[in-house]
Amino acid sequence: METIRGKASLDLDLNGLTDRLTNYNRIILDLGTGDGRYVHYLAERNPSHFIIGVDSCRENLREHSRIKLPNALFIIASAQDLPDELNGLVSHITINFPWGSLLESMLTGDSMLMHRLELISCSAASIDVRLNSGALAEQGWSLEAGARQIYDNLIRAGWRVKTPVMMSTQALRDFPSTWAKRLAFGRDPRAVSI
Repeated sequence: METIRGKASLDLDLNGLTDRLTNYNRIILDLGTGDGRYVHYLAERNPSHFIIGVDSCRENLREHSRIKLPNALFIIASAQDLPDELNGLVSHITINFPWGSLLESMLTGDSMLMHRLELISCSAASIDVRLNSGALAEQGWSLEAGARQIYDNLIRAGWRVKTPVMMSTQALRDFPSTWAKRLAFGRDPRAVSI
């Protein structure tokens, strides 16, 4: 699988990944990680967890992937084609404010995405999804209807998720991602968490 550190692209096989994961009690995967700020935040504050950020856009990852943290890794891949090396390893998945093809796949219940999420997850894996109204509007959905559609698709795929809850502007300001900050101070700061 292709990983990135700064501008350097590096291949990492299953043995190399297994070595990196030794001694970590939880593996968290942030799907559609954007610039990776959230991964960096989690890795610094949770040294016993291994945090993996996945995004298909390498340019976004350059800044935060440059910072060497022993418990962080950035992978270049699409959500629908996650590396097989991750199969069965992930204990928690986060999808924060998706847009583009990731959001579209979540709205349609894309079988490729749902299958890949199932494959990478360990038996007791959990998932958190945060959605914003602007990205859903671009796909032709209201915040409420889009959140309900994604909630229903996750349920159909076998996930046990809580009912969508509105996120306050303060919650967006406090959330440690670049995109959450932009949303909090933007024209339409409405968001939900599932």
